[in-house]
Amino acid sequence: MTENEDFEYVAPAVVFPSQTSHEVAYRTAHDLLSRRFPVEALEILEPALADDPDNIGLRSMRAWAYMLRAQLAKAEAELRWLVERDPSDAWSQHSLGRVLERQDRLEDALGPLRLAAVMSDDYDHHAAVYRVRNRLAQREE
Repeated sequence: MTENEDFEYVAPAVVFPSQTSHEVAYRTAHDLLSRRFPVEALEILEPALADDPDNIGLRSMRAWAYMLRAQLAKAEAELRWLVERDPSDAWSQHSLGRVLERQDRLEDALGPLRLAAVMSDDYDHHAAVYRVRNRLAQREE
């Protein structure tokens, strides 16, 4: 290599001995999604899910990525799978309700949104129920 050639330094991946590839995929996808990079997150998640298709954490990350990309049918399918596995998961219930709301399926959205609000007592969850109920009331007028 000569002095004038460009050289690109690439940092190695940080992997600790107790980590599995699924843990790394989850953590990396979460970081990417929190910064709103769903395409890149899906590139990380798909190989990990091919190895472990029933991994709830990875499937939650994939649902989040689909939601960010507005791939609402895929997000709905993923979230229904998650809710079926664990009906007490307030995040999955709320997310399913939000996906249904975004598809303008307000009657379908109200059930999961109400469940999430009751389970979590989170202000945003209660606000979603209120918003959907108001939109339904406006339709009836």
